[in-house]
Amino acid sequence: MSADRVAARADGSVLHLTLNRPEKRNAIDRAMVDQLLELLDEADLNAAVKVVVLRGAGSDFCAGADLRELLGSLESSEEEHLKDALKLGQVFVRIRQIPKPFVAAVHGRTLAGGCGLALACDIVVARSDATLGYPEIARGFVPAMVMALLRRSVGEKAAFDLAASGRLISAERAREMGLVSRVVPPEQFETEVSRLVESLASSSVTALALTKRLFYAIDMMDFSDAVRLGAKVNALARSTPDFRESVERFLRR
Repeated sequence: MSADRVAARADGSVLHLTLNRPEKRNAIDRAMVDQLLELLDEADLNAAVKVVVLRGAGSDFCAGADLRELLGSLESSEEEHLKDALKLGQVFVRIRQIPKPFVAAVHGRTLAGGCGLALACDIVVARSDATLGYPEIARGFVPAMVMALLRRSVGEKAAFDLAASGRLISAERAREMGLVSRVVPPEQFETEVSRLVESLASSSVTALALTKRLFYAIDMMDFSDAVRLGAKVNALARSTPDFRESVERFLRR
């Protein structure tokens, strides 16, 4: 499996998932979506995995959907189109649901659904020469599958600008807008990604899981409900062994 659409490699407690169609700029097709869903389920169930890193093979992270496959499916029914779209959407949802940090390490073209894959991750580290955007509109298409992620990542006006214009932006501009967490020069990129991943892997599994759970749960809540949920998670976190051990270690300094 790992030699097919997505290459999977475990490095201690870190699982590296690499989109593996470099000759197609890692374009997303049905086989890639199916394999991603399988690997995400495995990552969720494997207690040894603490962090997941998503990256692309070759010169680009991911240029979006496989247009040749889309063209070949034009005669399919609306029901079949919906089934395909929902599967890709499930990849985004699963990344957000799994209580482990996901880091997208992006370079080159990071476009359309590929940009959606990156934004679904909890942290996006971009190489400074990366290009991001949603060019669907230029192809007579709609960036529908990535809209929920885009709207949650940047403000209303900036999101509409990107979706309606189809313009591509630099990694630094993406960071300024909120699409990207960190921008790193090419020569420092792998070192910075490794440093971040090691830091996450050495953190409390319970604390990270609760942080991620709370972070995304409040998206659909009003302020008072979000504060109440925060109080519940706070109370739960206080009772974990990780918290007790960490505080006792700190107080012994």
